[in-house]
Amino acid sequence: MPGRPSAPRSSASRRAVLRGAAVTPLAGLGLTACSAPGGVTADATPTAPVDLGAESEVAQGSATLYREHNVVVSRDRAGTLKAYSTICTHAGCPINKLQGTTLICPCHGSEFDAVTGKVVRAPATEPLNPLPVKVADGRIVAGHGA
Repeated sequence: MPGRPSAPRSSASRRAVLRGAAVTPLAGLGLTACSAPGGVTADATPTAPVDLGAESEVAQGSATLYREHNVVVSRDRAGTLKAYSTICTHAGCPINKLQGTTLICPCHGSEFDAVTGKVVRAPATEPLNPLPVKVADGRIVAGHGA
């Protein structure tokens, strides 16, 4: 409007407000990205012994992923069975991919050695949680109380 003095604009504070409004939803997404889909936590591993299948399913120097129980069972070259929870120690995501003896987390790409449970690729820094495992009547049984 002519003749009317305009109020000085505070473009810096306006920019800060707009930037804050744009970043706030992204911060929430960042928090969501680091949580497990479906709220799965380490409690999703067997708390009681679970029959996983025939002992012959895990050959020496290999590993078998039991997705439905969140367990991987491996047999080292000496023939010793080991079992680990396949809940990623980085963000609690269930690991659903096994390549050879390497477990790959779908959430952030952490990789674990299925024979030792050790981290082989970050962002995870903690090894997988070991589970008791035994063979009973030719069947692999894993979980607490096995």
